[in-house]
Amino acid sequence: MPIRRQPAEDITINLTPMIDVVFLLVIFFMVGSKFNESENRIQVNVPGVAEMRSMARVPDERIVEIAPDGSLTLDGTFVTKEQLVSTLKNQHAAYPALKVAVRGDGGSSFQGVVDVMQAIRTSGVEEIGIAARRNFR
Repeated sequence: MPIRRQPAEDITINLTPMIDVVFLLVIFFMVGSKFNESENRIQVNVPGVAEMRSMARVPDERIVEIAPDGSLTLDGTFVTKEQLVSTLKNQHAAYPALKVAVRGDGGSSFQGVVDVMQAIRTSGVEEIGIAARRNFR
């Protein structure tokens, strides 16, 4: 008795993934291309801007340190209270989201810290924080 064999399946290449990729590439290039002719025919009055601000990254948090003798430093540079206010006012004008952290010495009076915080507030800076060190016991 002869053995009956099943017919062999036809070997084919599945083209569906390749067609999908080609269509995605066509769509990508259609969306990414410029249509200069249609842009030239459209009459648009482009708006102007009055004031340009710096597009640079906002500076990190500025740190004001108050020494036990009452002297002030802004990011490690000694300043007077008037210099502090003018510097922060200029920087706040350029970067409205400016943040300032106040570090008061543990031995200094709290009134000195409050006076410095009030001076910072008069410069226009709204985000003021107090830096403290956590004691582990």
